[in-house]
Amino acid sequence: MRFFASGKIYDFMGLRRYFFALSFGLIAFSLLLLLGKIPGIQPKFGTDFKGGTEVEVAFNGPVTTADVRKAVEDAGFDSPDVVRVESSRQDNHYLIRVQEVSTLTDEQMAAIERALCFTPNLPESECPPGSHATEVRFSPGGDKVTARFRDAPDLNRIRERMVAVKGIQLRPGENNPFVQSARDHKVEIQLMSRGDQLVAGLKRALGAKAPDRALRSEWIGPRAGAQLRDSAVKSIAIALVFIMAYVAFRFDLRFAPGGVVALLHDALGMVGILILLGKEINLTIVAAALVIVGYSVNDTVVIYDRVRENLGKLRGASFRHLINVSTSEMLGRTLLTNATVQISLLAFFVWGTGALKDFALALTIGLVLGTYSTIYVALPLTEWLDRALFQRFGAARKGSETKGAATPA
Repeated sequence: MRFFASGKIYDFMGLRRYFFALSFGLIAFSLLLLLGKIPGIQPKFGTDFKGGTEVEVAFNGPVTTADVRKAVEDAGFDSPDVVRVESSRQDNHYLIRVQEVSTLTDEQMAAIERALCFTPNLPESECPPGSHATEVRFSPGGDKVTARFRDAPDLNRIRERMVAVKGIQLRPGENNPFVQSARDHKVEIQLMSRGDQLVAGLKRALGAKAPDRALRSEWIGPRAGAQLRDSAVKSIAIALVFIMAYVAFRFDLRFAPGGVVALLHDALGMVGILILLGKEINLTIVAAALVIVGYSVNDTVVIYDRVRENLGKLRGASFRHLINVSTSEMLGRTLLTNATVQISLLAFFVWGTGALKDFALALTIGLVLGTYSTIYVALPLTEWLDRALFQRFGAARKGSETKGAATPA
């Protein structure tokens, strides 16, 4: 199947300066967007990166985003992010994100330790013999406390002491607290997590329309979010370094910088466009960026290989002409491959939901940028390096050899 006339050569390099400037403008603008330096446009980082609690719920009746947001704020949460999830299986499906995480403060931990008589030198009137805990541990999420006692624990007394701690709520249930190990006198106390508190607030505000329970509740601390963000940047940087080394080894040193800059253009450009569209930047988008880097370098390598093949066929031709010939010969293949992938992604975008739809959108944007960058970023930069560095170095070396040959022995 041919969409372009065989043997026709298109002058892609004739407009390289304009597209080169456009491409570097996109890189700079996307970087500023990602850093939050553009007034009025701030990136929306997901819970993966900034920390917080994310709860997915399905309401029992029709509610608006404003209703949900007000109910969450009335429950004591600041600046909630409420997103309606389009789902064919469930109506009134929402994703709620809050900045608070299920972590106990140092003061609350100290109060719990005192309530369990783990704090030393407490008066006997407060902690009678046999009620002292020998060990108290807190779960990373702050929604579970385990305590070990010397003697058989009095669960009713433990419950009364825990209920009296300010800012602490026990999770409803008759078996809370409960003995986890009778032999070790080990007790587990389940506390209301941020997700539980959020759902309880929705029930108070919305009544029968409120969800019975959370479909999914996840939290991540700010430190872990920062580590995930740094790891995401490192993973993309490491991928670019190894790709640059591969291209330099597989072809020529002059080809490597153009390929890496093109990949950087694709990843940053995709993220910048998603920020402009108001999409959330999370680990799903990082995964999409890595997929785009892999796909784009494959597209670039195919045309690089044709350029190298034509270097032997068209001896004496300028590097600019070689690029025009090679790109024209591979244009049909490039567009057909890209169109096939885009059709597959269209199905995910139309019928997918949530993260799958965002993943498909990110790939769609990245693949378009990848096809463009191969022609108007990687190849023009390679041509410039050949003209500015390699040809100049070759001419200087040839002149030195000629001068040395002309010098009498």
